[in-house]
Amino acid sequence: MSQPALTPVAVPDQEYLSPGMYSCPGCMAALAMRHVLKAMGPNTIIALTTGCWAVIDGPFPYTSVKVPLLHGAFGTAASMARGLRAALDIQGRDDVQVLAWGGDGATFDIGMTALSAAAAYNENVLYVCYDNEAYMNTGGQQSTATLPGVRTTTTTESRLLGIRKKNIVEIMAAHRIPFAATASIGYLDDLQRKVQYARSLKGFKFIHIHTPCPTGWQLPPDEGVRIARLAVRARIHPLYHVLDGQQYVIDLNPDPIPVRQYFETQRRRLLPLSEEELAWIQQDVDQQWQTLLIRSQCAAGPGGSESVR
Repeated sequence: MSQPALTPVAVPDQEYLSPGMYSCPGCMAALAMRHVLKAMGPNTIIALTTGCWAVIDGPFPYTSVKVPLLHGAFGTAASMARGLRAALDIQGRDDVQVLAWGGDGATFDIGMTALSAAAAYNENVLYVCYDNEAYMNTGGQQSTATLPGVRTTTTTESRLLGIRKKNIVEIMAAHRIPFAATASIGYLDDLQRKVQYARSLKGFKFIHIHTPCPTGWQLPPDEGVRIARLAVRARIHPLYHVLDGQQYVIDLNPDPIPVRQYFETQRRRLLPLSEEELAWIQQDVDQQWQTLLIRSQCAAGPGGSESVR
């Protein structure tokens, strides 16, 4: 059984972000919003929760985006999106897309209840999580998206063995939604295809974008894209998507690099990692990749070659 392909779509020249935003230099979350909006188009309403992007957008009554935007409390992007979708449906406005937008803290942690409910009821919205692996807007506190081995301002546990980053895409796939996917700011063509494909589907869609934070990760402003690509190559953030919670498709299978190499390229604060801990992290990454390979091959049927592109 071959997998449905994500058809490449030409990226419009139209921009939906204004220059002079309040983002930090080299902000990958701003770049993510720019490209998601270009794929979504002008008939989009954003449900924005508290986080970095609430600052980037600018203080009321100003905004850096050129589409309607509703800003709500922390963790409420999914519930706001449901309300917006209901109001648009009452008006018969099925030509308008609703985009829920939240960081990893607002998605993995504080907004999980609202997110799960929206997915369970298969609301016709697209939820995008931009993941910089900590609560960067408030100084870099630990979230359940923080990788093991990374020191944050609230890290108190020195034990690493057995501690894992929450697998948010698997959680969303378990809701059997039409589309759940990872994406990376280092691979914009893949991101564009996934947003365009998600737009074409009815029901709840979820995209998890890896967006390294130059400020919080202590990177030069021009290093975010390179680090994001290394995360994909280290298989810490593999690129794949899941259809209806069952069909797994690996979108990129690059030449891998060791987890050690990924960590060594970064300047963000790392806990002292023993050889045992590094080996455990590498083993965990390898096991997750093997599980993903098995699932994609099972979905593809005999041979499974259609899964890996």
